[in-house]
Amino acid sequence: MGKGNIREEGIYIFRNNKHMANMKYVALAISISFLFMSCLQEKEEISPQTEYTSTKYESLVSLFTKWRTFENPPQVNGVPDYSRTGFEKRHPQFNTLKTELLAIDTTSWPVPEQVDWMIVWAEMNGYDFNYRVLRPWERDPAFYKSVWTYKSDVPAHEGPTHHRTTELWTYSYPLSESERTRLIKDLKVIPGLNEQAKNNLTGNAKDLWITGIRDIEEQSRVLNKFKEKEEIKADKEIVAVINQAITSTDNFVTWLKEQSNSKTGPSGIGKENYTWYLQNVHLVPLTWEDEVMILKRELARAWASLKLEEHKNRDLPELEDANSPEAYQKLADAAANSLISFLREQEIVTVKPYFEPALREHLGEYVPREKRNFFLIGEHYDPRPLYSHFYHWFELARMKVEPHKSEIRRGPLLYNIFDSRNEGTATAVEEMFMQAGLYSDSPRTREIVYIMIAQRAARGLGSLYAHANEMTMEEAGGIHSEYTPRRWMKTEKELLIFEQHLYLRQPGYGTSYITGKYLLENAMAAYAKSMEQEEKPFILKDFFDMLNSIGNIPISLGHWEMTGSNKIWN
Repeated sequence: MGKGNIREEGIYIFRNNKHMANMKYVALAISISFLFMSCLQEKEEISPQTEYTSTKYESLVSLFTKWRTFENPPQVNGVPDYSRTGFEKRHPQFNTLKTELLAIDTTSWPVPEQVDWMIVWAEMNGYDFNYRVLRPWERDPAFYKSVWTYKSDVPAHEGPTHHRTTELWTYSYPLSESERTRLIKDLKVIPGLNEQAKNNLTGNAKDLWITGIRDIEEQSRVLNKFKEKEEIKADKEIVAVINQAITSTDNFVTWLKEQSNSKTGPSGIGKENYTWYLQNVHLVPLTWEDEVMILKRELARAWASLKLEEHKNRDLPELEDANSPEAYQKLADAAANSLISFLREQEIVTVKPYFEPALREHLGEYVPREKRNFFLIGEHYDPRPLYSHFYHWFELARMKVEPHKSEIRRGPLLYNIFDSRNEGTATAVEEMFMQAGLYSDSPRTREIVYIMIAQRAARGLGSLYAHANEMTMEEAGGIHSEYTPRRWMKTEKELLIFEQHLYLRQPGYGTSYITGKYLLENAMAAYAKSMEQEEKPFILKDFFDMLNSIGNIPISLGHWEMTGSNKIWN
């Protein structure tokens, strides 16, 4: 790629940094079997005569530290400030940081360092988009959910989350004195934050508002249960702080319900904003229309493949579900052994010592038939498709045990920028492991894999129409439910509401499972093609090991780093 040049053959997905800084519009596009084209418009006008302030990677790392410090809002009386006045006051400082980033010349940098620059650029775009468009602190009551009882299976919580959450799952009991102090400090944020929320929430997004009330109501239930915990209930100070948080939360719910009748507006961000967000924040080189096409194709392919599998397996006995805790425990143990042995013996990926412990922490438990949601239904027939998706836990363990050498990639990327990588990979390996032979001992399990693909395509398609404001959240859920095979999404409604609400809150997340899978398959194809051109063998384990070593960054960036090319396809 020539210096400052964007070529049109096979079009470059990433721009030369120097060129971008001097241009108002920059093409971000790829060509696979059809052309994807979008323009990146910089908020700041950079003069062609601008002098670059640095060519050193260390400048980027230093700027990254300043950026992350800035991104965490200042606190007023111990509560993060999400007021409109606070954001407007700080925005000139953001513009200065963005200008500093654009003034770093990366022309001579190796690809991994250029990738790090792109990560910081994407994060700053995410902040800018939230400030201009998404504004969760104004439109989304669930943004103020403070209490979390579980660790996410991706690097950070899914969806917009405020900066002072109470992560109950991080505490061990009995509490040490320092942990007790931390818990009290965390819980004391809740009343002040709820009061601030009443001033900040001026938006008119009906579906986000109505459904978000459920999250705040659930917080009250969690806190009431938590204060009865054996290790907590005797501590009068902690119980008093919890009661204050409960009272505040209940009052917040009452206020939200009082305001709800006045909320009449759409919750989606629109096609144009959605495409901008995909390309400039999550670095997914697609448009809204592209994602509709891909998800429709995957939905049809999954249904057709399921029917072909059913035909092929028509003379085989149906799978039997685990019908007792003992049967489930036996099934789960065998499934974990099978998956880990398969990955090791078939040389799919280097199985690290932390893989099996990470998986075994999440084997699940027996649930009666009448209470099983979509994922639990399949899990009680054969857990291996879901455990394949639990590649997530290998990745999170790797972040802890083998942190990335790059400070920029070491922790979770902001704004769920990791979704195409983490959700896309976890979804892709379900089918990849299947095609590599995981279910040679149980052909009917292949049917579960295609059901899971269809469900993810259907729910993502619904989320696209919701963001285009062509459907309400409930109507989007109808696609999600109606196009999932075997009526497995009709068993209970909580999962359906949770997923569609999340995807309306976080643009691009609902589709990332399928589009991330699509991009990972393209990366594998490009990597295999480069091996063939160099007359080298394609080794699957090398591919996955390289993917793992790159870290939890967008697939498009991983593709660039794995192949050395910032074109998705020629």
